Amino acid sequence: MAKKPAASSTDTSINASKKGASLTLIDVAKVAGVSPMTVSRALHRPELVTEETREKVREAVRKTGYVSNMLAGGLASNKSRLVAIFLPTIANSIFADTVQSLMDRLTQAGYQTLLGLTGYSAEQEEKLLEAVLGRRPDGIVLTGTLHTESSRLRLAQAGIPVVESWDLSEDPLDMLVGFSHEKVGEETARHLLKKGYKRFSVVTISDPRGLRRCNSLIAELKRQGIEEVPMEILAPPATLEVGREGLRRLLEQPVPPDIVVCSSDTVAQGVLAEAASRGMNVPSDLAVMGFGDLSSAAQVHPALSTVSVDGRNIGLQVAQALLERFEYPAGSHHPVRIDTGFTLIDRAST
Repeated sequence: MAKKPAASSTDTSINASKKGASLTLIDVAKVAGVSPMTVSRALHRPELVTEETREKVREAVRKTGYVSNMLAGGLASNKSRLVAIFLPTIANSIFADTVQSLMDRLTQAGYQTLLGLTGYSAEQEEKLLEAVLGRRPDGIVLTGTLHTESSRLRLAQAGIPVVESWDLSEDPLDMLVGFSHEKVGEETARHLLKKGYKRFSVVTISDPRGLRRCNSLIAELKRQGIEEVPMEILAPPATLEVGREGLRRLLEQPVPPDIVVCSSDTVAQGVLAEAASRGMNVPSDLAVMGFGDLSSAAQVHPALSTVSVDGRNIGLQVAQALLERFEYPAGSHHPVRIDTGFTLIDRAST
């Protein structure tokens, strides 16, 4: 049996002297063979040191069992290295690419992230803000531009960099990265009218942004002479059952639709499932349009027509906006207003 390697004199002295006491950066630095400042940089600003140095510090942290005192570090530097991200839901993957790219980039820059779920409720967002602001995050990422007056006031007084994502607004809180939901609705309506559809209907959840897209679509259809557009609004989150229930309700209408426009791909896939269960042919009996271009949209049968939003790019742009704001002092930055756009995608379902 191989013998366990003997502890180095440095390890032994550290363990003996620190028995029952808190380890410090100096202790980790001794084990890693670098300066305490280098340890601090490797832990809190890893982009400033080489990969070889980061690995030395990681190994020293493993050997010593050191736990970084983020509170003390934050008090000393007036930085928490924490970014709070508020999402409506994680019940489906429409925000997954955005969150993944955002978190990856922030982690690479030495920041930790905290996720909060608002449930599409501005009031719940307000409660989360109340809890999070006391922890003094360095930045906050919000989904959408709908907030309570209390939330707006708190954020203005806090002076913390804020990015509103997945939306555009004429009156942003601070920084803004997203696209126009109204334009999505208008362009979807015009696109489908050119394909010859006349009897439109809508299935959506009561998500403020989804409702804006759907209302914009209906308004554009009315401008083009289509007055009656049945709309079924169901409770979030977006699920296949929402889509199935929405189509069941629509088919109870006196005049059946020839196309259903849905607030998300998940809802649209539920519509496809319900149509298939009734023996309906898509798109000849009923066409279906989604939103989000989830990875599954091109794989279902028939492949789902949808609106593609580059969620990964949104996440990267949000991260870059925050990191640049962290880097430069207040007052030296330019307003961040980034329109990431969208793309209409035609597949077999229309």
